[in-house]
Amino acid sequence: MATFVDAAAAEFGGVRTVVYASGPHVPMLHLSRVTPTQYREQLEGDAAAFFNLVHPSLPHLRAAGNGSLVAVTTAATSRFPVRGVLSSCTKGAAIVRGIAAEEDRFGVRANSVGPGMLTDGMAARLIDSGDLDERALDVTRGNIPLRRFGRAADIAEAVCFLACDRAGFISGQKLDVDGGYGV
Repeated sequence: MATFVDAAAAEFGGVRTVVYASGPHVPMLHLSRVTPTQYREQLEGDAAAFFNLVHPSLPHLRAAGNGSLVAVTTAATSRFPVRGVLSSCTKGAAIVRGIAAEEDRFGVRANSVGPGMLTDGMAARLIDSGDLDERALDVTRGNIPLRRFGRAADIAEAVCFLACDRAGFISGQKLDVDGGYGV
């Protein structure tokens, strides 16, 4: 990952913004059915992958003087969903606060966006795989005050805002874009 980050910095004259919006597929399982191997693999594919991007990015973000890191995590860290342990407990959201606490003095802001249930992306894969059936979707929709699912574009708007200069005094925060699920 360091080679990639350094190459991007060389190609574009530095790195001012890093957005982590990746991670492995997250099967919906009750905590009692998650094996230690599954949990470790999820940690490696999500939290460790996030750190592997952040670590080589920090010197470049510091050099920018006003660097911004935004991690797309999950709204499930605010309100735990049943069968959501592999999503809620393996994200990099907690480390974002640590990055903000330690890196703000170098001009690096760190925030996260917590998507709720969306109509695209991982939700589409969960529906296609059978992990989420119509009954589960109806229950989920009923737990969202707006009574609808969001879109990837909703998440992108929040990420763009937190990464831009207009959010220059926001750091160490998590913005859940979840239709009110976490209230």
